[in-house]
Amino acid sequence: MTHIDKPWLDADLPTEERVRLLLDAMTLEEKAGLFFHTMIMMGEGGALSEGSEEFGIPSNRHHVHDLHMTHFNLLGAAPKASEMAAWYNRLQKLAASTRLGIPVTISTDPRHSFSENPGASILSGPFSQWPEPLGLAATQDADLVERFGEIARQEYTAVGIRVALHPQVDLATESRWARQLQTFGEDADLSGELGAAYVRGFQGASFGPGSVSTMTKHFPGGGPQKDGEDPHFDYGREQVYPGDNFEHHLKPFEAVFAAGGRQIMPYYGMPVGTEYEEVGFGFNKGVLTGLLRERFGFDGIVCTDWGLITDQPIMGTDFSARAWGVEHLTPAERMTKILDAGADQFGGEQEPGMLIELVRSGAVSEERLDVSAARLLREKFELGLFENPYVDVSAADIVVGSAEFRAAGDAAQRKSVTVLSNGGALPIAGGAKLYVEGIADEVAARYGTVVATPAEADVAILRLQAPYEQRASMFENFFHAGSLDFPEDVLAHVAEVCAAVPTVVDVFLDRPAILAPIVDSADAVVANWGSSAEALLDVLTGAHPAQGRLPFDVPRSMSAVEASRPDVPFDTEDPLFRFGHGLSL
Repeated sequence: MTHIDKPWLDADLPTEERVRLLLDAMTLEEKAGLFFHTMIMMGEGGALSEGSEEFGIPSNRHHVHDLHMTHFNLLGAAPKASEMAAWYNRLQKLAASTRLGIPVTISTDPRHSFSENPGASILSGPFSQWPEPLGLAATQDADLVERFGEIARQEYTAVGIRVALHPQVDLATESRWARQLQTFGEDADLSGELGAAYVRGFQGASFGPGSVSTMTKHFPGGGPQKDGEDPHFDYGREQVYPGDNFEHHLKPFEAVFAAGGRQIMPYYGMPVGTEYEEVGFGFNKGVLTGLLRERFGFDGIVCTDWGLITDQPIMGTDFSARAWGVEHLTPAERMTKILDAGADQFGGEQEPGMLIELVRSGAVSEERLDVSAARLLREKFELGLFENPYVDVSAADIVVGSAEFRAAGDAAQRKSVTVLSNGGALPIAGGAKLYVEGIADEVAARYGTVVATPAEADVAILRLQAPYEQRASMFENFFHAGSLDFPEDVLAHVAEVCAAVPTVVDVFLDRPAILAPIVDSADAVVANWGSSAEALLDVLTGAHPAQGRLPFDVPRSMSAVEASRPDVPFDTEDPLFRFGHGLSL
């Protein structure tokens, strides 16, 4: 078709006029499809997908042609970037074959680090590998974070990803909280500074065809979870403010707004004991309209967190909709309340027919749809998707995971490693006899002589995961929650090794574990938030200086955690290590 048939394709027209022209041409069904932003899968080898029963995901064709959907969160990774790029181009061709040819927008959870959680993050696969955001915070280096954003932007755009469902600038003020790993830690000023740098890196100097739009989460701050439980689950639905500290959690978002953050995701949780209605933030008009739209003047896209409306199975377990505070409402009533609250998109939902019926019944006006539809189309136009929705498949494997980008990620891993205590075992001398657990022998052999038992060693290195409690379902266990105490058998094993040889214990500190018993036993204790064995050993042997600093307090005991106020930073009594602590070697 020519521009006469589709006048909104005229790139010389102002964006707002192009949006109006396209809106005028859209049917109710086509408008409704814009409002749903859900998970999608790739097919094998870059083919279109026929869907997944495990996650309740239909085929690519059904999503695009039958449901008129054009916003998707890509689940999983391909072995090669070129396969992702080829799939993306096929999906865009599918979208181009629809009546109006509206291009799709692909989003993703973080996919540059070391964690795998279908509800929060994806293993790096072909992408360069970096520390988790807590590890970026441990560098305390805003320039490094902005550089990460610049690299991630180039890798994302090479495969067609144009929306980042991050950064996460919630404050880690509740030590047990299950979602700390993707935050920048406990300090509001540092979180705001790094969140703003992250947004600048992803979106670029000016927002446009080379940008990745950032969806900052979880407004108005998801840290103060009762008992640290995650509100993906009904037992974690309450956010509590015993310190009357609601305002403090807004500070990082203000920095992101100043940096030009384009999109916002409200949290699942419901505020308890505040001036706001006790319903989940995605349903909360006082928060989304009163606070976000009116007080902060935010006119970007607001997309709810995933699965607020309909019950859905995940990994073989049925989960109810995360409709906290409005469980009694029907799915259609929940949808109406979300729109009335001021949100533009329903995350993780794929029920356009329900929205169409709400408009036809008069429960929702088409004028209300047009307000959000205009925001959603504006973003597509400004990203340049109407001019060129395709990517260069031949370039994808050259850009994604390039030697330069991998080297930058490796350097960030080394910079984030944080030495908490050292009785003299560090730095480890060259050629030392090493007993290792959690490190491949062939890697350790490049730094010393690997031996089979602690008794034969000059030094032992043990890599541990911060503890968490096992829960009933597979999906729940991706969210590390519950006690921060190490199990007795783990402590006994560490003590046994420490009694035999000077021992360095490295802990993947996705939550601030109770480290006191390990500090008492081990000669040295180190924290990481996503570092390869090579990056860790470079620091432990002194080949790279120890530079990391704690992004949160490490509490002294579980009793101190339980007595602290979850909305107040640095509130555990007499912490073992303070925010910013880190030794140099």
